[in-house]
Amino acid sequence: MAGMLAGLRHETRDALHLAVSVRSFRAEKVSEFVGALIAGEDKSARALYQEIKATYPIAVTRDLERAWSWLRSRARGSERFGLVASSGAYRLKPEGLNVSQDLSATHWFLNDKSDVRSSYYLEDPATEFDIQGLELDWVGVCWEADFRIVDGKWSHHKFSGSAWQNVNNEHRRTYLANAYRVLLTRARQGMIVYVPRGNPNDPTRQPIQYEATFQFLLDCGLEAT
Repeated sequence: MAGMLAGLRHETRDALHLAVSVRSFRAEKVSEFVGALIAGEDKSARALYQEIKATYPIAVTRDLERAWSWLRSRARGSERFGLVASSGAYRLKPEGLNVSQDLSATHWFLNDKSDVRSSYYLEDPATEFDIQGLELDWVGVCWEADFRIVDGKWSHHKFSGSAWQNVNNEHRRTYLANAYRVLLTRARQGMIVYVPRGNPNDPTRQPIQYEATFQFLLDCGLEAT
């Protein structure tokens, strides 16, 4: 840089030096936001989201088709988008989202929009195992009742047989929270969270298992669509 400025009038100001890239700064703030959300601190999460919302949009919806439209409308050119869900999200299956099905990471991450196995088709959600350490431009996070708000706090659950069971083991509780932390930090440019409405006729998908979670996400500052 000094050579390029030789012979020209110039002034060096160290205070204007970008020691950290804009994207790194945003990623740090997104991580802080997700940390507050996972900790159940809605007020802190809302304040942090205000700092990034202009450049990193996050929306929440109860309609899967709206989540699809939101992702498709924001991706430009070759920007990649896809759905993610926790490996324990077994009752998303009635919504057409089957986390039990083996996912080919190569096809999902690399194939183009014409391939039904690719992330672009928004049919096969990647789990925390599939996507850890990797990123997409835009992500749709499909929220399940395994990690839900109950009485204002996160409640941890595991689907076993034909019913949800409480997770009491502290290590497993931490693991589940971290699984959602991974899912919520996979997007480079923005994300939408899909929270199902549930079904009052299905004891494994009661609306009450999802409604408080949706409200909590709104309290964290996310905009409903």
